[in-house]
Amino acid sequence: MQDSIRVGIAGLGTVGSGVAKILLSNGHLIQSRCSRNIELTAISSKSKSKKRGFPVEKFHWEENLINLARRDDIDIFVELIGGEGNPAKEAIEAALNNGKHVVTANKALMAKHGHQLAKLAENNGLSLKFEAAVAGGIPAIKTLTESLAGNKINRLMGVMNGTCNYILTRMENANLSYEKVFKEAKDLGYLEADPTLDVGGIDAGHKLAILSSIAFGTEIDFDSVYLQGIESITIQDIDQAKELGYRIKLLGVSQRTDNGLEQRMQPCLVPVNSPIGQLENAMNMVIYEGDNSGQITLSGAGAGEGPTASSVLSDIIDLARDNKVPTFGKPVTELIKAIPTSIPAQGAYYVRTKLKDSPGVLAKMASALGDHGISIDRMRQTQHDDVAAPVVIVTHKTLPETLGNALTAVAKTGVILEDPVVIRIEDIQ
Repeated sequence: MQDSIRVGIAGLGTVGSGVAKILLSNGHLIQSRCSRNIELTAISSKSKSKKRGFPVEKFHWEENLINLARRDDIDIFVELIGGEGNPAKEAIEAALNNGKHVVTANKALMAKHGHQLAKLAENNGLSLKFEAAVAGGIPAIKTLTESLAGNKINRLMGVMNGTCNYILTRMENANLSYEKVFKEAKDLGYLEADPTLDVGGIDAGHKLAILSSIAFGTEIDFDSVYLQGIESITIQDIDQAKELGYRIKLLGVSQRTDNGLEQRMQPCLVPVNSPIGQLENAMNMVIYEGDNSGQITLSGAGAGEGPTASSVLSDIIDLARDNKVPTFGKPVTELIKAIPTSIPAQGAYYVRTKLKDSPGVLAKMASALGDHGISIDRMRQTQHDDVAAPVVIVTHKTLPETLGNALTAVAKTGVILEDPVVIRIEDIQ
C-alpha cells in the first residue's frame, strides 16, 4: 500500500468545498485513523475565481473535468457536480476506464445509471462509492452493506428529503399554508432549481430506489417507485391529523411482498409519538427492519456542507483503508431484476371531503364504502355552514384500488361537494 492516496474533486459547490476544507483542517486526524495520508491533488469547477473558503491555488486546476478524471496523479475521482446524465456520467466512466476509484454524491445518476456504472467499476477491479447520495450525513448505505449484512431486510422506510420535512413541520408549527411555506423555503434556498424534484417526491424516490437495491439484492428500479408529492397537503389536513394523533410526513417505504417489490414515496400519516412522527424541520430518518437486528433507526442532517461532506470523506477513507465492498453490497452480476408488485400492501387511510349538509348523506357515504368492503374506524364531522359539511374518515386496512372504487361510487350518489383528499396511514412502532 502506497503512503498516500491522491484525490481529485470535480465540483466545488457547497459539498465539494466542504470536502476540501475537511481534508485541510482534519488531515492529521484522518491520517492517524487510516494510517495513510489522503492528499488533495487536483480540482475542477466552473469558476476558478469564486471564493470557496480554502486556498484553491494550492492545487492543480483542470478546466475540463474529463481531463481531471484521467490524470495520472489521482487515485480517487470525486464527482460532486450532480445531474443524472453527462457530463457527470461521462466523467465517472472516464475515471473508471483509467483505473480510478470513484466517490459520488449523485443520487439521480446512481438511481438511473448505477447498475451500469457498478458493472464497469467491478469489471475493472475498482470501487464506486456513494454514501453521500442518500440522507446526507446519515450512514444509511454503510449500515446496510456492512453492519446489517447478516440480516434479511424485511422493510425499510424513511423521511429522505429535508426540504419536504421542513415545509410540513413549518406549516404545522406556524399554522401557515403550503403556498406560504413553499415561498419561504424557496427564498431560503432550500429548494432545487426545479422544485418538483423536492416537493414532487422525485429526489426522495431516487434515494429509496438506491436503498431498495442494496436491501433486497435487486437491480435499481426507480421507474417502479410510486411517487406522490406533498403539493396537495393543506393546513386543514395537518390539523385534522394532529387531532387524530398523527403527523403528516413524506414517507418512503420499500418491502418485498408475495406479489413483488413494493416501493412508494408518498405523504403518510404516522403516529405522532413514533420516531418519524417526532422528526422536525430539515432532518432525515431511515429505519431498517432486519430479521435478526430488529428495527434500526438512524437520524441526522440530510443535507448541508458538513454532513454531506462528512459522508463523502467516509467513502474516501474506506478506499484509503483498502476496505472494498461491492457497490450494492453484493457483486453486481448477482443482483436480480426487481419484480414490481402489482398489488400494493393493504393500509388504513385518512379521507377528507365535503358533503352536502342534508339528512342522510353520512349514511349514503358509509353505505357506499360498506358495499365495497371498506370498514370505517372513525368518522368525524367538523364545523359546517348549512351548505357543506366537512367530513373526515379513517378506514380500516384496505387496498388503495378498492378505496378508489368506493369513493367513485360515493361520488355517484351526488353527496360529495369536492374531490376527497386521501392519505395513507402507515404502521410504525
